[in-house]
Amino acid sequence: MKLFSATQIKAWDQYTIQHEPVTSIELMERAAMRCRDWIAANMPAKKNYMVFCGPGNNGGDGLAIARLLIQKENTVQVFILGNTGINSGDFLTNLEKLQASTTRIELLEKEGVFPVISPSDIVIDALFGYGLNRPLEGLSGALVTHMNHSGAPVIAIDMPSGLFADKSSRGNTVIRATFTLTFQVMKLALLLPENAAYTGTVQLMDIGLHQQYYTGTPADFEIIEAATIRSYIQPRKRFSHKGTYGSAALIAGSYGMMGAAVLGAKACMRSGAGKLTCYIPACGYTILQTAVPEAMCVTGTNEKQHTSLTLEGTYDAYAVGPGMGPYKSGSDVLETLLDKKPQRLIIDADGLNLLSATPELYSKIPAHTILTPHPKEFEKLFGPSANDFERLQLALEKAKALQVYIILKGNYSFIATPGGKGYFNSTGNPGMATAGSGDVLTGILLGLYAQNSNAEQVILTGVYLHGLAGDIAAQQQTEESLVAGDIIEQMPRAFRHLKTSVYFS
Repeated sequence: MKLFSATQIKAWDQYTIQHEPVTSIELMERAAMRCRDWIAANMPAKKNYMVFCGPGNNGGDGLAIARLLIQKENTVQVFILGNTGINSGDFLTNLEKLQASTTRIELLEKEGVFPVISPSDIVIDALFGYGLNRPLEGLSGALVTHMNHSGAPVIAIDMPSGLFADKSSRGNTVIRATFTLTFQVMKLALLLPENAAYTGTVQLMDIGLHQQYYTGTPADFEIIEAATIRSYIQPRKRFSHKGTYGSAALIAGSYGMMGAAVLGAKACMRSGAGKLTCYIPACGYTILQTAVPEAMCVTGTNEKQHTSLTLEGTYDAYAVGPGMGPYKSGSDVLETLLDKKPQRLIIDADGLNLLSATPELYSKIPAHTILTPHPKEFEKLFGPSANDFERLQLALEKAKALQVYIILKGNYSFIATPGGKGYFNSTGNPGMATAGSGDVLTGILLGLYAQNSNAEQVILTGVYLHGLAGDIAAQQQTEESLVAGDIIEQMPRAFRHLKTSVYFS
């Protein structure tokens, strides 16, 4: 799914009006009906709705929703924000229609003279939509603060009022929505952690904007979807053998952290790699041979940590970092690997920490390397960012400058590509915020990279499968009880789901 800017969405509306053809007021009615249907299906019956409308088309949406709720015999009060300038034409048309249905319409013109909102009411926020470009202040800011203090559930229409679609809203007054009903495509702001307190549960409303505009308009960002990943997974050949599916090398582990190597190795094999060789300290030999008998092991001369690296052959893909620890000698191991210029390389966890501590190695990172930092690791590598929007741009800049792929891990993990495109992952859940989950992702990526030289396909498939397996695990066991090993156990079901669109069978 493409993520369009506020400017592109406005142009999409106009394109639809010109090419469907449909009038703007008819398009607004279509959006309002989708919202009314969702509210009817998801909100308790016989509730009191308090609809707050701004002067523009978002307010027009709110007026239309109010009228449709009244037609369904709901109790509805409507409040219009005054002193804001000229109302849009579609707003005035919907106001006239609403006035034929109710007299419970009030103009709000003074700060502090706001209606009492009970926690048992349902608030509908239709003050300002995706086009807002300056912070709320004065009357509008005071009203939003009043709504936030009410304790009532809030349904935001398209965007929580006060939230910018395409830039940071830090420091702004913003509605704290319980639900956000957004139209046609997701907005960038709805995917970023800094806005989580405002967006609540996001529901996508298909209002039938013209498909031709969507198809023909490029976007800087996209959300990964199942259909794309399904096209990347190829059936296995009948007369294939283990050599057909690639050889992988995992450099990982140290005393007390061999679990990271075990999780990475298991995940690599579950991802379909033909052969895996693990390079580990001597202390991990028995552990790994017992836990992952499918993998081969090569031990170093040091009992507890990596001090050097002597590869026993060449491999299709390499991964370095999980559980290696903070030992300075690890930098020599990393440099040895970088000097070999592997064409398919993944650097994760302690590998990233070693890299950030030795910035002179940045110039040695081969093109198409995959870096998998969480936000703190990313900051160590590339410096701090003032907000999530700046962090995305910095990731794209560094991916281009170094010609690498950066997976910024988290909810809606973000993938920055050297070509300037950014992707958000659509799978995964908070239960995956657990020790070892990143090691599992590294193993999945390693297994896929051993089989496929297309780094972009590998990354999109890997993060999607990782999240999907986590979602299946959470459904079976709950988010609270999920551990990293559960993700590996559900990899077969994740693959099956992609092939058959069925979670369980």
